[in-house]
Amino acid sequence: MDKITFIGAGSTVFAKNILGDCMFIPALQHFEFALFDIDEQRLKDSETLLNKLKHTTNSRVHIAPYRDRKEALRGSKYVINAIQVGGYEPCTITDFEIPKKYGLRQTIGDTAGIGGIFRTLRTAPVLLDIANDMQEVCPDAWFFNYTNPMAALTKIMKEEGGVKTVGLCHSVQSCVPQLLDSLDLSTENVQSTIAGINHMAWLLEIHQNGEDLYPEIKQRAAEKQQHPHQDMVRFELMQRFGYYVTESSEHNAEYHPYFIKSQYPELIDRYNIPLDEYPRRCVEQINNWKAVRSQLVQEQTVTHERTDEYAAGMIEAMETDTPFRIGGNVMNTGGLISNLPEKACVEVPCLIDGNGVRPTYVGPLPEQLAALNRTNINTQLLTVEAAVSGKKEHLYQAAMLDPHTAAELSIDDIISLCDDLIEAHGSWLPVFY
Repeated sequence: MDKITFIGAGSTVFAKNILGDCMFIPALQHFEFALFDIDEQRLKDSETLLNKLKHTTNSRVHIAPYRDRKEALRGSKYVINAIQVGGYEPCTITDFEIPKKYGLRQTIGDTAGIGGIFRTLRTAPVLLDIANDMQEVCPDAWFFNYTNPMAALTKIMKEEGGVKTVGLCHSVQSCVPQLLDSLDLSTENVQSTIAGINHMAWLLEIHQNGEDLYPEIKQRAAEKQQHPHQDMVRFELMQRFGYYVTESSEHNAEYHPYFIKSQYPELIDRYNIPLDEYPRRCVEQINNWKAVRSQLVQEQTVTHERTDEYAAGMIEAMETDTPFRIGGNVMNTGGLISNLPEKACVEVPCLIDGNGVRPTYVGPLPEQLAALNRTNINTQLLTVEAAVSGKKEHLYQAAMLDPHTAAELSIDDIISLCDDLIEAHGSWLPVFY
């Protein structure tokens, strides 16, 4: 029996979305869906939910929970990764509260900035352990990574883990529909091209019935900026740099040095920036989990509509050799984006079929966009160096190169902050020297 392994299956709603999509695919009906999570109760909840969904959809797949990760991986063709190392407590709250003592504020902290750096450092060893298991028991499997920080972790799994890896994010497929909907524009017959790096990929072209939509988009965005809304940072970036960015304003507020500045606190209101947004969401999710669990797990009938997540479509394309197009995170090998470093992980259009993942050549980005990408790539590359080498100097350099951190703190304070975070995280991090 062929196998899809879901690591982090205790993320019940996400597991339902991905594996529920797979249940609709005829070519996957002979597959085992192998579930693994370190939280046994959540693992059991996901097993119960997916078996109910299997019954509702008349699927013939086999749902199998595992308490041994290596056995869950053994013989797998596809591995879906959705883990979070350290959770809200103790790690995420630490990523926010200690920098706050230095006057360094964040919104999400899961991709860039000081929060993204330390999330990478505590997640990388776990992913490399998974890679070691895969090399032993499923060396030919594809690893679909949904865990942030996407670019750094996908690079680590590919280059250090040695497994076939592609990073998948929601922001590419949602970018255009959300933008057009927010501006009351139709999504019919729209063609677009997106490329860059994860969470900072750019809507390079957008046409509707052969006509360039950007002039209308920019005009409506400028009018909308006269009143507070949820996308003010991205609209400002579009006005100043010419192109719309894929990921949300709350994310991009901390990817650049312009928006969260203690010297200019009025910018928070001006751009409607939700400081400490991710910890707030975590608390809400924890408080709501019992109700969500009751609704999803205890109901007798569970239904599902296919989502726009990429994983199921990719597996179907590989199994049936039917082409499927995604925006995927892959290494910039051969200069897919020619004015970004080859060592970087980039987000580009990819064709999926029976041959696997085939990234497409994009060429050069507009230079101002490549320049913005490189500011974040610098930190990503040094963070990977720190994760692989264990050297504090690379960790310090990653933090010193981060645009937001460097704009707010002195060199001495950045190094002191890193040391405080290393101490606070304790055994959640590898040993640095």
